[in-house]
Formats: sequence, structure tokens, C-alpha cells
Amino acid sequence: MTAWCRSPTTKTSMTIAAAYLRKSTDQAGVSEDQRSVARQFEHARAYAEKKGWRLCEEFVFADDGISGAEFTNRPGFLRLMNALKPRPAFEALIMSEESRLGREQLEVGYALKQIISAGVRVFFYLEDRERTLDTPIDKIMLSLTAFADELEREKASQRTYDAMLRKARAGHVTGGRVFGYDNVELVGPDGRRSHVVRRINDQEASIVRRIFDMCVNGNGYTRISKALNAEDVPCPRPQQGRPSGWTPSSVHEILKRPLYVGSILWNRTKKRNQWGEHRQSICPSNEWMTIPAPELRIVSEGVWDAARARLGGIKAQLEQAAGKSLGGRRRDIDSRYLMPGFSRCGVCGGALCVMRRKHGKNRQPFYGCASNHKRGDSVCSNRMIVPMNHVDAAVLGHLADKVLRPEIVEAVLDGVFEALDVKPLVGDLARLRRELASVEEEATRLSTAIATGGDMAPLLVALRARQQRREEVVRDLAAIEQQPPSKLDRGIEREVRRRLHDWRGLLTRQVEGGRELLRQVLSGPVRFWPVDGERRTFRFEGTADLGVLFSGVAGLATCVASPTGFEPVF
Repeated sequence: MTAWCRSPTTKTSMTIAAAYLRKSTDQAGVSEDQRSVARQFEHARAYAEKKGWRLCEEFVFADDGISGAEFTNRPGFLRLMNALKPRPAFEALIMSEESRLGREQLEVGYALKQIISAGVRVFFYLEDRERTLDTPIDKIMLSLTAFADELEREKASQRTYDAMLRKARAGHVTGGRVFGYDNVELVGPDGRRSHVVRRINDQEASIVRRIFDMCVNGNGYTRISKALNAEDVPCPRPQQGRPSGWTPSSVHEILKRPLYVGSILWNRTKKRNQWGEHRQSICPSNEWMTIPAPELRIVSEGVWDAARARLGGIKAQLEQAAGKSLGGRRRDIDSRYLMPGFSRCGVCGGALCVMRRKHGKNRQPFYGCASNHKRGDSVCSNRMIVPMNHVDAAVLGHLADKVLRPEIVEAVLDGVFEALDVKPLVGDLARLRRELASVEEEATRLSTAIATGGDMAPLLVALRARQQRREEVVRDLAAIEQQPPSKLDRGIEREVRRRLHDWRGLLTRQVEGGRELLRQVLSGPVRFWPVDGERRTFRFEGTADLGVLFSGVAGLATCVASPTGFEPVF
């Protein structure tokens, strides 16, 4: 993209404009102007030129291929909203139309209110129209437009569902690639892709049959995955950031997929929730659809039934021994242990898991690399395990002694207050707050007088005057509160010290308190490496972000935490 840019120090009276561009994942029924983010940019640039504005590339926010219902995981939109604080560097925002901002009416209304309240005017180039929220008419028109956009999103979703349903009933591919099969594109008479079908991949199919045979012969998920990894058997593509190799979970997925016995199970899960957010969930079982596909069968009915019977018997035995159902997995936030979810193996990047080993006369919990434990040495060579109590004490002790030291917080506080060299307006702030309370009290008395049948005309005049003054006071308060705090305003210092005291107190409590501390302080996982020549000893390193102590004040640097005996880097 090319655009006019301005230097931050250049003074100009020309209106500075920003642009927000978004292309949805669904292209059906979308006008040509909206099909391409690049095309939207060209139209926005032409519109800014027509208005005599300056559109700078640093203020072009784009989301390519993201649904209008998604607001929490939309990078361009989030950058736009963050650019409004503390004051926007642009005065106008250009979009093709309202639906580019989103297709969920509650979220769109709230976002537009934030943008306009920040002093940014919003324009739509397709209609050459400005979106205002000055009157009740403006607000109801916004609601109607946003409602129509959300309704169109629902219609598009239904069209997509109907198309996928037709494909599923015909046995065509409606998702991604499945291990054991190749996706083959078929071309129609017009030379364009008609649909995609699955064909059995003989090499991968033999691996699938072997997994079922190993299960029937008494091997569990972990033993199967380790045996396959030891022989470097081809595996499904791993998730991003995870080491390649067979895992117990991937073996489990193979053994439970009915496609391998020639039966397509469709509509078992859905990707989005009722708000349109990308949250995968299980559909009600009465909505599932089973389509016979005997040409895709890799294992026989007898082997399938034998494998399912064996796995079902193991689960029943485990439930009987535990005295409870094993249907749900324990989530990380509910873990009984400190480090799961916050720790990674420094060798392979996999998670650390909890395992029990004999220690003296009893069995004690240890931390070890999950990739090595579940997949074997061929995936990760890190076989070291360390007693859980040693690791927990080292991590919490380091956070208390090296990261949350009072002198570190003092130094950061002094730096923040020196950087924020703005004269405090504490006196004006207190005065305006008192005046606001007084004006609101007077308005309440006038409203009561009107309700009890007082002289309407003078009372209404007085009430309008109080309401006008209240709006002025609210604007003045907002202007002062947007000013960054100075070193003479010690309210932030008191808040920081209070949080520091609370966090240090978490260290003296049980695991739940320690996990809460890690959630608030760590800005990344803690990585553990085995120390050469040492038995059951790790060195660890993590990043603790002191910036969360100063939420909303300034972006502060992070510090790298290392164990006792290693120099911490700040």
C-alpha cells in the first residue's frame, strides 16, 4: 500500500484521516468494493483526496479474511481501538460502510460510541455519509443498520450451512485433510474446481491399521505413540509451535474416528458460539449426521468393534477404581499443581507434565517433559524429572526475591514519575467533582418539583441550564482525567504498593494463590532445561512483566527471571 504520510513533528491544518478495512471470510453476496482489502484502501485514499484530507499509512487498520462477528481476535480492529487512547492522532475514520466495522449490532454500537466519543468523525465512502450519534434519531438509525448487517451475517451463515450440508450428503470434503486420506480436487466442465473428495493414502492407511491392531493387542495410547515415534513413522501435522511426532492424543483421535470404518460423521462440532465468536463446541447429538462411505473404509468392522470394546473396558475399570466419571478433563485453571500451563521444556518446547515416581517409601509427584514422557526419546531427549516441591519452591522464591523486590518497584516507580512530567490538576479535579455532585443534586430537586406539579416553564428552564452545566463539567473532568499522572500525584504509587503487598502475600498461601500470582505476573511461559552433569536439576528462565503493576500508566520493559545463581537481566 502507498499513502501520504506526515512526520509526527510536522504542524499542519490539514485533516488527518485513518481508514479501517475488512474483508469477511464469506464472499457470498458481498459487493465488489468489499471483496479486496487492497481495493477498499484505494477507494478510501480516493475519498480522502476528494475531501482534501491526508491519509497516512500508519493509520490504515486492516483485517483480511476475518468474520464481522469476531471482535476479540481481530488485530486491525484492536489496533484501531488502542489508537484512540489517550488521544487519537487522526481526526476522521474512513470505511466503505458500517458493516466493515462488524456485523454484531451490540459490539458495533459500542465501538462506534468509543470512536466518536474520542473525537474522531466516521465517514462511509460508498454513501458519502458521516455517522453521527448526536440525536435519538441517529442512534435508532445506527441500531437499524447494525440489525440489518447482523441479519445478513445470519443469512450468509445459513447459506454456508446449506452448502456444506449438500456437500456432506454427497460425500464431498467439508473440512481439512484427515490422516490416511488425500484430498483430491475435481474440476467441472467450466474448468473451475467443482468439489473435493477423499482418496485413501495407502502408506498412511497402513499406519492407521497398525494403530488399531496395536490397540486390539493390548497397547495403550502412550505405548503406541512411543513405538511409532521410535520408528520415525509419519505422523499427522502438529499444531503450530508443537514438536512433530505421535502423541497419545493423536492416537486417541485415530481410534475414535468413524471415517476409518467407512462412516462420515458430520455436524458434530460448530466453530462459533451464539455471538459469532470463534469458539468450537459440541453440537447436540440429535443434530449429528452419519453418511455411509464404504469406499473410504480402512479398517474392518470387526477390528473397529474390538478396539472400541477394549477402550471402553479400560475406561470403565479406571472409573470404577477412581470412584467417579472420567468424562471431563481437568482444565489448567483448576489444576491442583502450580506449574502446569505455565511451564515448557527448554529442549523441545513441549509442556511439563506431572508424573508420580517412587521416592523413598512413597510415590511423590515430579515434573518432567510431556513430549518425552508421552512420545519417547525420538521426539525429545529431555528425560530429566525433578521433585515438584523443589521446582515450586525455586520458582516462587525467585519471584519473591528477584522480581517483586521493593527496591525494583521503587526504581520503576521513580522512572515512571520522572517520565510523566505533567503539572497535576488535583485541585481542579476535586473542585469539578464537587460541582458535578452539586449540579446533579439540583437537577434531582428540579425534576421532583416538576413531578409534583410545580410551575412548569421556569422549572424546565432551570433544569435545562443544570443539564447543560452538567455536560460541561463532565467534559472538563474527562479532559483532566485523560492527563497522565505526574510525580506529585501519588495515588498510583499507593495502588502499586497495595498490589505488591497482595502479590507477595500470595506466595505464602497454597497452590491456588501461587497460580493466581503466575497468571498476573508472567508474560510468557517458564522454560526449564536439564543441567549437564547434574542429577535431577533444571535451570529455568521466564519473563515477568512489571508493567501490569502500572496498568493504564505506561508501557514498561520486562525483566527476564533466572534461577538463583544466574544473573537476572532487566
